[in-house]
Amino acid sequence: MSNRRDFIKKTTLGTIGLGTFIVANGMNKAEAPFSSVEVKVKKKPLIISTWNHGLPANAETWKQLKAGKPTLDAIEAGMKIPEADPNVRSVGYGGYPDREGKVTLDACIMDHNSNCGSVSFLEGIMHPISVAKRVLENTPHVMLSGEGALQFALSEGFKVENLLTPEAEKDWKKWLEESKYKPVINIENHDTISMLVIDADGNLSGGCTTSGAAWKMHGRVGDSPIIGAGLFLDNEVGAAAATGLGEAVIRTAGSAMVVELMRQGKSPFEACKEITERIYEKHKNHRDMEYLQVGFIALNNKGEHGAYSLRSGFNYAICDEEKGNRMEDAKFKMTWDK
Repeated sequence: MSNRRDFIKKTTLGTIGLGTFIVANGMNKAEAPFSSVEVKVKKKPLIISTWNHGLPANAETWKQLKAGKPTLDAIEAGMKIPEADPNVRSVGYGGYPDREGKVTLDACIMDHNSNCGSVSFLEGIMHPISVAKRVLENTPHVMLSGEGALQFALSEGFKVENLLTPEAEKDWKKWLEESKYKPVINIENHDTISMLVIDADGNLSGGCTTSGAAWKMHGRVGDSPIIGAGLFLDNEVGAAAATGLGEAVIRTAGSAMVVELMRQGKSPFEACKEITERIYEKHKNHRDMEYLQVGFIALNNKGEHGAYSLRSGFNYAICDEEKGNRMEDAKFKMTWDK
């Protein structure tokens, strides 16, 4: 009797699964494949990225995906847009320098197989996301930093360029008059750009790139190039990425924790909210609290997305087939008055 019940149960579940496949693919029963092999139904692609500069980045990434480019190539192409925009003051060219007047860059990229590449404290290279991708592709390592990252970039054919624009230099010289380090919350509605993608096959990938905190100490590295802090994904679960004060995200392994909560059954929004509130509890009496802003975006393997931030003002860009490329405001814990 036990074997008979098991057979009936398995047969019923198999029929339900096959029926789902038939409906999802617009087939009639006569056309359906009769096979014991599970068929993976294609999913609808979606891109989510942080802040206003996510819109042009999403647009280029979407264009590349629709042209059939590999997902990491598409992410690289999209993130190169804000990296090269001198009007984006917290990413790449035009980004605010450290307290010595030097623009130093951090970036990482990660694919659905958990392959990842990262660079930190990189100077003079326009596109750190491209160097991070070369680390993934052409080295046995995950992260290269400082002079070593620069040497590697040069060996890969990248050219050194001056990334300090006249506008950023002017602001830096004005800052030198008092030389007080105080990060600005939601700096011009721009910060690190983090991007998460689910492709038509249901595979997850992501990337981050930033020039980091303005007026930081020379050598400071934030969360953005750190796998598990600024970016993390598990293709069987979901992906998450962070923006805001990197020190707080590093202290709590923020993005990895968001993914782990999704593994436990939380929705992307619920996971972002819980980790943001955990960061608040850890930092509410901390010296950083005065200027602490942290936000997360998340995407699960079903294609569901969410976001949440500590303070108001965090927005993010979403691109999909149904609604196109648009901005949304994240829900938040605390109101921040500009």
